[in-house]
This record gives sequence, structure tokens and C-alpha cells, in this order.
Amino acid sequence: MTAKGAVAAGHPETAEAAALLLDAGGNAFDAALAGLCAACVAEPVLTSLGGGGFLTARTATGESRVYDFFVQTPRLKRASDEIEFFPILADFGTAQQEFHIGLGSVATPGTVRGLFEVHRELGRTPMRCIVEPALAAARRGVRLNQLQAYIFSVVAPIYLATPGARALYASPRDPRRPLAEGESMRQPELADALEQLAKEDDRLFYEGEMAQTLVALCRDQGGQIEPADLSGYRTRRRAPLCHDYRGARLHLNPPPASGGLLIAFALALLAEQDLTTQPFGAAEHLLGLARVMEQTNLARKIGPADRHLLQDDWVARFRRAVRGRPVATRGTTHISVLDARGNAAALTLSNGEGCGHLLPGTGIMLNNMLGEEDLNPKGFQRWEPDVRVSSMMAPTLAEHAGRIIALGSGGSNRLRTAILQTLSNLIDFGMSAEAAVTAPRIHLERGKVSVEPGFEAAAVRRLTRDWPHHELWKELNLFFGGTHTLVGDRGRFTGAGDPRRGGALRIVP
Repeated sequence: MTAKGAVAAGHPETAEAAALLLDAGGNAFDAALAGLCAACVAEPVLTSLGGGGFLTARTATGESRVYDFFVQTPRLKRASDEIEFFPILADFGTAQQEFHIGLGSVATPGTVRGLFEVHRELGRTPMRCIVEPALAAARRGVRLNQLQAYIFSVVAPIYLATPGARALYASPRDPRRPLAEGESMRQPELADALEQLAKEDDRLFYEGEMAQTLVALCRDQGGQIEPADLSGYRTRRRAPLCHDYRGARLHLNPPPASGGLLIAFALALLAEQDLTTQPFGAAEHLLGLARVMEQTNLARKIGPADRHLLQDDWVARFRRAVRGRPVATRGTTHISVLDARGNAAALTLSNGEGCGHLLPGTGIMLNNMLGEEDLNPKGFQRWEPDVRVSSMMAPTLAEHAGRIIALGSGGSNRLRTAILQTLSNLIDFGMSAEAAVTAPRIHLERGKVSVEPGFEAAAVRRLTRDWPHHELWKELNLFFGGTHTLVGDRGRFTGAGDPRRGGALRIVP
């Protein structure tokens, strides 16, 4: 019997919400939107209605498009001494990293508009049904799992930065720290906000009471969002970046996003290698992957192109795509959905880390995208006004040998190497979806190669001889992304939620 569809996502609550919509007769896009709402409840550090994202969609008729509802820089800058903008230290245990938060770090959110625009064009289920699983989860409470508790602990200063954030996210046992594993997180105001949005639509957030509250908050406490930023925000519909790789047709996130271009560039380099003679994880395979990553990093830096190392046409396309655009690379989550009708959705979402402020009365944490160092390479507050922020996020669909593949990843800059390796595992090595996702990965950046366990010791020794600056990890780790992946093959669905990032899989019979 043909299943109704399948979901792979970063949290069981997210996957369950999407599965409920599939089971009730909704299509892949209804399910993905239900997952979006539930992720805002269950994965609050990774995504929010106060952030942005991208959806790569393929309809049952074969039409593909990308919805860009990522954040936009404000139209006007306030003077630096007029905004609330300050650093905090995120503690990863083995290292610390400085992030910038405060209302001055908030870019114009796009998630709410994207939610409704996609629903108007592709949905078939009423919005009140789409938000219902998230409402239920927010009101009854979600018990924190190990991954979400760890993420909270890393960015604790953000989620304890203001009275509103502390009231929602502080542990009831010790208000000096955020919620811990096993503790329950109830979000009644977020439930009410979702319910009200479902009744009134996105105009509530961009022109109505929520918009007025956000503008007043920014005006009075050092933010930069004004009425025109919200009323003028638009979801952008784009043709996907299509790329052929060894018989597979890929549909990638196009410019001004940069992640899809970099994945296509890496695949173009990988296609020059003969992987048919190399078993997975052999020294030649790992060395080839590392060299591809090295050259892709050179392209990303937009430095001088060596004709023998970089393909000039791809480098030129990348230069044009990112010229003058700030690029965001922060924390993300991903949802993949396929249905029996042939619809496919790959949805990647981000809120940066959050700015520390909730939109009063809504439970919505606002983003801190203007606090990203990558977005401000010449110094903070030097971003160009009123432009769509570029992103590494790369929700991806592929057609290969009669199959449809949906995948994407969290992991900031590591997400593109995670997607690259998962695609190669599926296409080059013929792995099952589960094997492709759980196979060990490498990542090379700034001359350092990071290696997950699971490769043969001799191959790793050969790799690290060429890259002596290296780190050998003892277990699969969220550092290496989280490629929640589905494969649909003539009504049969397989997939995997990446265990590195709390992944969950639901097949709906």
C-alpha cells in the first residue's frame, strides 16, 4: 500500500505535527508549514516566527520554485549610540564565541509572511488546522530533550537577557540558568499568537497590532524596525538553481543565497573525480572531498581564481551573487516532506540565536541577524539598508533514477559540506537514506580538517598527513550538520532524521 507521505525533521514534535497534516489529507506543503509552526515551539533557539527561511518546493506537476522569506535589513539606520546592541559569550564547553544581541540586532522578520504566502499558493488545508499541532504543544508544554537543553545552555545569556525571556525560558528550579533536559517548556502566549494569526492572517504581524507593538518596542528601546520595513516586506519567489550531477537533477537555493551556489560548485569539482573505483571512506575518497572543500572555501572568499583549481564560470556566478550582500551563517533547523501525490518540500529556517527580546504579548523571540560578524565584515552597523540578507541555507531537492530526494541541514557554515556528502553518498555510493545520513563526515575550513569517527584508521592517517592541522572527533556531532533526508521511490518512502541534531522520521501509512 502506498504511504501518504513522510517527514524528516529536527525534533519529534516537529515531525509529528507535519505527519498529522499528511494523515488528515494535507499535502507536503501543508505538512511542512505545520512543521514550521511546531518547530517554533519545540526548537525555539533554532527558529522562530521572528526569523526567516527558505522553502524549495516541487509540485506534483513537476514545477519547482523557491520561496525566499529570509530577513531584510532595515530601511534606515539609527546612530550606534541610539541602539541596544551588545556582546554576549556563548559557551560551547571546549570554546567560547562572541555573539551580539539586543534590539539593534533585529532585522525585518520574514517567517510569518512566508508561512502565509506559501499556504495561499500551495496549501489545501485551512490555516487553523495547520497551526493546531503547534498550539497543542505550546499549551501542554514540551519536555526538553538532550539536544535542545544543550543548545539552551550554550546561549544561556541570550535566553536570560530580559525579564520576558527569563519568565519563559528560566528553569523553575534555578532561575539563574535556562531550562534543562527533562524540564517542560510551556508557551501559552505563543499559542495565542499562532491562533490569532490563523484567524487574521499575516497582516496582523506586518500591519496590525503585532506590527505596532514591534515598532513601538524598537522605537523606545533601541531597535531599528519601522512601519515601512514591515508593511513593505515581501516573500520573493525564485526559480531554483538547477544543476546536473551524475544523472541527478538538483534544485538548489539560488542567489542571492550563497549556499546553493557553493554546493553546486563543490559538486562540479567532485564530478571530475572517478568515485566508481573508490570505496566509501578510502584515503583517495577523503582526500578528494577535502580538496573539493578547500577549493570551495577559496571560491567563498572570492579571492583570485587559479584557472587550474577553480572553474571560472562558477566563481564569477558566486561573485555576482554575493556582491554587496551581507551573508548570514547562523544556527538553523530543517524539515523535509514528501507526499504520495508527488509534492516535495525542503524547508530551512533560522532565527540566528535570538536577540534576547520577545515581542510583547506573543512569546515570539526576535532574531539577531544584524549581530552576525559575517553579515558585518567591515564592522557592525555597516550593512546596506533595505536588502535581502544572503544565507548559507540550502534546502535541496533532487531527481535521480526515478526517485525524488528532499534534504537540507542546520549547521551554519558546515551545512553545505553536510549536504554535499549526503548527496554524494546517495548518488555516488548508492547508499540508503539512513546510511547516507549516518555515515561519518569530514569538514575542512581555514586549513583545519575535522573528522568524525567511523573511517578506517589508515585513511584518516593519510588525510591528516596532508592536513596536519586537524581534529578527530570521538562521536558523531552536531558540528557536522544535520541532514534530515527523505527519498521517495514510486510510492515508497525511506529517510532519516539526522541523529547529530535530534532528527526524527515519520512515515505516514
